[in-house]
Amino acid sequence: MENELEALDRSAEEIIKDLGIPPCPAILTTLMREMRSDDPDFNKLGKLIGGDVSLAGAMLKTVNSPFYGLPRKATSVQQALALLGLRNVAEIVTTLLLRQAFSGGATEVLEEFWETSSTIAALSAMLASRLNGKGRDEAYTFALFRDCGMLAMIGKFPGYVARLPGSAGEGDKSITETEEMFHEINHAWVGNHLAQNWLLAEDTCAAILWHHDYAALADGSAGVSPSAVRNIAVTLAAQSIYCRDNTGRVDPEWKLGGAFALARLDVTQEALDAIGSELMKEYGSAA
Repeated sequence: MENELEALDRSAEEIIKDLGIPPCPAILTTLMREMRSDDPDFNKLGKLIGGDVSLAGAMLKTVNSPFYGLPRKATSVQQALALLGLRNVAEIVTTLLLRQAFSGGATEVLEEFWETSSTIAALSAMLASRLNGKGRDEAYTFALFRDCGMLAMIGKFPGYVARLPGSAGEGDKSITETEEMFHEINHAWVGNHLAQNWLLAEDTCAAILWHHDYAALADGSAGVSPSAVRNIAVTLAAQSIYCRDNTGRVDPEWKLGGAFALARLDVTQEALDAIGSELMKEYGSAA
């Protein structure tokens, strides 16, 4: 078993190296550092983000979208920071930087991936706040990076098809089992290595690695921290809400991990359905 895990590690490392994905951008490193500071330097951050014209332009376009409902349009990064706060701006910048890292390939597939991923990340943040009153930022970051290994595999394997939330699986096999059957590696392993290269928190990296192994998460053998396990459960629940609203059907992944998620979040299916309806209305009105 240990040899198999080492082989998966090597395969994941090779995929990341072949793609030439850069390590964590300096801008994101500084943002993370400032978010942990008791007195963030907004002026420094404004200059840092503004120094990347492409990033600053994309960020302002996102900030001024109807989703954020600003009373007036932000015309500079400093204004965006003042109007939205560091947390929201950091989330936007993180999303944009990750998109920049995977800007090539099948455009339609990538656009669908990002639309789905960003919506589920937003719902995860909202759900974490609703259920626990905290952990919003961690839930958002995990949800955003959770399936980033799929993007790497799209670039590596010509025949690879990313299974987006709500899509049917290969018979009764899980996503990771199907990937290993065809490609001898799965997106959780690749995503874990990518997250480590981007210097994400250790808990987030571990959650990305184990997020489809519900049995190991439930019995503790995965060795993932309780807060990270909760983020996995929150995002799985957010995904089920998204799929039900968009397809009217139960997400196939929820059939595999729904019981685990409900138990971890200490909520019933009926209560989650009610919360989900409220969150989708809230998200829809903002969008």
